[in-house]
Amino acid sequence: MKINQRLWLSVALFSFTALVVGCGGTSPSNSSDQANTLFDELFMESLRESPESMTYMGMRERYGEWDDYSQDAADKSIALDKKQLAQLDAIDTDTLDQSASLSLTLYRQRLQNSIDDVQWRYHRYPVNQMRGMHSGVPSFLINQHLIANLEEAQAYIARINGVPRLIADVIKDLKIRQENGVLAPQFAFAHSVRDSQNIIVGINDDSGVENPLVTDFNSKIVGLDIDDAVKEELREQLANALSEQLAPAYRTLVVALTEMGEQAEGNFGVWRLPKGKEYYNNRLKRITTTDLTAEQIHTLGLAEVTRIHQEMGNIMQAVGFDGDLQAFFEFMRTDNQFDYGSSDANKAAYLADATQVIDNMRERLDELFYSKPKASLVVKAVEAFREKSAGRAFYQRAAPDGSRPGTYYANLSNMNDMRSYDLEALAYHEGIPGHHMQLSIAQEQPNLPKFRRFGGYTAYSEGWGLYSEYIPKEMGLYADPYSDFGRLSMELWRACRLVVDTGLHAKRWSREKATDYLTMNTASDESANLKAIERYMVMPGQATAYKIGMLKLLELRENARAALGDQFDIRDFHKVVLSNGAVPLGVLENLVNQWVADTRSKPASLGAG
Repeated sequence: MKINQRLWLSVALFSFTALVVGCGGTSPSNSSDQANTLFDELFMESLRESPESMTYMGMRERYGEWDDYSQDAADKSIALDKKQLAQLDAIDTDTLDQSASLSLTLYRQRLQNSIDDVQWRYHRYPVNQMRGMHSGVPSFLINQHLIANLEEAQAYIARINGVPRLIADVIKDLKIRQENGVLAPQFAFAHSVRDSQNIIVGINDDSGVENPLVTDFNSKIVGLDIDDAVKEELREQLANALSEQLAPAYRTLVVALTEMGEQAEGNFGVWRLPKGKEYYNNRLKRITTTDLTAEQIHTLGLAEVTRIHQEMGNIMQAVGFDGDLQAFFEFMRTDNQFDYGSSDANKAAYLADATQVIDNMRERLDELFYSKPKASLVVKAVEAFREKSAGRAFYQRAAPDGSRPGTYYANLSNMNDMRSYDLEALAYHEGIPGHHMQLSIAQEQPNLPKFRRFGGYTAYSEGWGLYSEYIPKEMGLYADPYSDFGRLSMELWRACRLVVDTGLHAKRWSREKATDYLTMNTASDESANLKAIERYMVMPGQATAYKIGMLKLLELRENARAALGDQFDIRDFHKVVLSNGAVPLGVLENLVNQWVADTRSKPASLGAG
C-alpha cells in the first residue's frame, strides 16, 4: 500500500504548510525552533493527506477512508514535494543550530530524491508476493484498524466498502506499467493471484471457513458497550460489504493479474526493464545511502561469505562434527534436534521461546544502553492469509500513542524454515535490541522533528538489526554453539544477499543460478532459498542494506574505540547511533566522529556521559 512506500519503508513523509521562517534578525536558537516547528507542520500536512498513515500513527481522523491511489493523486504528491522543497530552500541556513541544520539537510535531500526519482515512477512492482494493496487491505484492517466504539466499527465497514476503488486504481496503475514494458516476473503474478484468492475465502462460498476479516471484526466488537442488536446489525453490514464490494473487486483483480501473468515473459532481474541498469544503480544508491557500485557490493559479498565460512569451521570443530562444511549444512538443515515440529502446540512453543529470549535480553540492556524503549513488544505468528508469501520474520512498529504495541511477526507456515538454532538471532534482530528498540527510541525522541522520528533509511535500520544479532555474542550470549552457528548462518545469509542481489540485477543471473548459489553456500533448504530469491527479484537492492549497514556500524565503533581508548563507552556510542533517529550512513559517520572529537576534548576522568 502507499503507506509502505512513502513512510514506513524508509521514505519519510516530507511535507509542510505555508509557515514562513523569519530569519532576519532572529537568534540561532529562535530560528532553529521555528524551523523545527515548520518541519513538524510540514510532516503533518502530508500525513493528513494519507488516512492510512494517520491510522498507523494511532490517529482516528479520516478513519473510514483509504489513501488515494489514482494517477492524479500521484501527480499531486510530486507537485507537493516540489512546493515543499522551494519552501525549504528559503530558510537561511546560517541562523540554524547544528541539529536543525542537519534536519534541514535531511529533509531537503529526501525531497530532492523523491523529485529526482519520478523518472522511475513506474519501475516498481506495486503488486507482488511480498507486499501490495491486495494483501495490504486485510493486513491493515486486522493489525492497524482498532475499534473502541460504534463509529470506529462503522469506519471499518466503510473501508471495506471502499476497496473496489482501490483495486480499480491499482489495476490502472499496473496496466500503465505494462504499456511501458514493466511487468513483474511470472512467479509474482502466480503468488499474488493465490494470495488474493485466499483473502476472499469464506465469502459466499462452500469452503466452511470463516473469513479472517469476519473473525477480526467480531473479536473487536464483542466488548463494545453497545446493544446486542446493534452488534448484529454491524455483522450484517460487514457481511454485505464483503460479499457485495470486497469479494467482487478481488475477483476482478484476480482476472487482471492472471492475464498479465500470462504476458510476463519470464523471471528476470530489473536489468530487463527499460533503462534497467540505471534504475538498479539508483536503487543501490538510495537503499545503501552510499556510492558503492554493484560490482563493489558483489565483491564485498564474496569476501564476507568466505570469512563467515571460516568462522563456521570453528563451530564445526567445537561440536566435534566430522565432515566438510556442506555436510554440516545438511546436518543443520535436517537433524531432528533442531526441529520444533509443526503442530499448533509446537508453534506456540516457538513464540514463547522467542518471547523469553527477548525478555532475557531486556534485563541486560543496562550493559549496553542508557535509553530503553517505552513501547511494549509482542511476538505473533503471521496471519494465515499471507503467511505463504510473507518473509520469515518482520517487525511492525508500535503506535506512538501506545494504542498498539510493536510486533515481531514470525512466519510459522513452514516450521522447517524456523530451526531452533537461529531463533535467538531472529529475536534479537526483530525485537530487542533490534528493530523494536531502534524504532521505538527514535519515535520517543521529543527533541527531534517528526519526520526524523518516524522516517527511516534501510541501510541504517537493517544495519542496526544485523548489528543487534552480533552484539549479544559480545555479552556472552549464544552460549550454545549451535545457536552461535545460527547467528553466523543469518550473517552469512546477508552476505550472500550482496552476491545474489547484484548477481540477479546487474550480472543477469537466472533465478536458478541465484537459488543454487544460496543452496551451495548456506544452511537453508532449497525451498527457502527459492522464496528468498523471489523476494530479491521483486525488491531490487533492498537485500544489500543489511550487511552494508552492519559493516559501517562496526567500522565506526572500532574506529571510535581506537581513538578514545579508556574514554570509550559502548553506551555512549549507542546513544549517538540511536538518539538521532535514522540517518544516511555518511551522516552517521559524521555524528560519530563529532562525538569522538567532543569526548577527546574532555578530561578522561569525566567520561563521555
